[in-house]
Amino acid sequence: MSLETPTAASPKTWDTTTSAPPVAAPPATPASPPKRGRGWLGWLLAAVIIGGMAWAKMKYFPSPTAGEKGGGKGGASGGKGGLGGAGAKVPVQVYVVAATKLSDEVTSTGSVIADESVTIQSEISGKITSLNIQEGQPVRKGQLLFTINAADVQAQLQKQEYNIKLYRDQEQRQRTLLAKEYISRQEYEQSQNALLTAQADLAALRVTLQKAYVRAPFDGILGLRNTSVGAYVSPGTAITTLSRVKPVKIDFNVPSRFAQSVRVGDPVLVTDEATTKKIEAKVYAINPQIDPVSRTLPVRAIYSNKNMELRPGGFVKVNLELGETADALQIPTEAVVPIASGYTVFVVRKGKAAVQTVNIGVRSDKLIQITKGLAVGDSVIRTGILQVKEGDRVAVQK
Repeated sequence: MSLETPTAASPKTWDTTTSAPPVAAPPATPASPPKRGRGWLGWLLAAVIIGGMAWAKMKYFPSPTAGEKGGGKGGASGGKGGLGGAGAKVPVQVYVVAATKLSDEVTSTGSVIADESVTIQSEISGKITSLNIQEGQPVRKGQLLFTINAADVQAQLQKQEYNIKLYRDQEQRQRTLLAKEYISRQEYEQSQNALLTAQADLAALRVTLQKAYVRAPFDGILGLRNTSVGAYVSPGTAITTLSRVKPVKIDFNVPSRFAQSVRVGDPVLVTDEATTKKIEAKVYAINPQIDPVSRTLPVRAIYSNKNMELRPGGFVKVNLELGETADALQIPTEAVVPIASGYTVFVVRKGKAAVQTVNIGVRSDKLIQITKGLAVGDSVIRTGILQVKEGDRVAVQK
């Protein structure tokens, strides 16, 4: 075994005619140290952000003041002090009571009725033989309207007249015999009674015959007729109507509290609902009793109606003037608080709200008359009534 000395491999050679020789890698350089400026820039940016948040909080979300913190258990309402904490005042507006002139006026609704009105009917049964009804035309009292066939009544009437002639002759003969004492008084009285009875029957037949001729009971205007000539009618059958519309009456009611103020002759301003025309009527009758259901007093006014401004059955508005009060106390409608037992208001006394019971009178859409409970110079709260309570301190605003 022979020992051979290894020989070093010869270095590779590149054929520069076929490929380029490899480029040697640059020598490795140590990593560059970090820049020291980045640290303080980050801290500066964080400080700016925190400062902006603090400014926004102070600007849009301020801390509660000492007065607001003092609300204690009152929470959002500020406890005993109301809005804004203890000692805060409720802002209100007031109305200072003063004496004013007031026209006592009652507004109501009414109905127009005819001065006289009847339904024309027949009192006996029979066939209509003549009809003298011109619909919608005026008639005079006693004018014949229609007739009923009464031939049978006339025949009975003629028969009874013959009987009466006979009974009268018999009575005269019996009287002569009684004077000579040939008959008793009883026989004479029987003949006399027969004559008187026949005369009574004749009077009844004449009344029945008069019922066959129906006449107008008063001056008026006829309505529409409901039958024709030849129709058979019975008692209670409506033939037509008759109304007197000059003058007309207006029925309306007033509240019972004004019952003592209404007088006969008081002027009444009536407004027709259909034409809005205003006319003046006068009270001419007052019901002596108050309606126990509606607690109102029925009143009736009268109007001449010469030009037929109102028609019976129409609806009207009524304003009744009851006089004028020179020193009436009135307050705004919104200041009055209705309760179960009546009405109350809030008045300002020594800077605090106090409840005062009042009685009311005439009222309109804006003002209410106070008849009891207030005096001239009282300050009545008219706004903020829902927020105010008895004893609350108030701040009066102009």
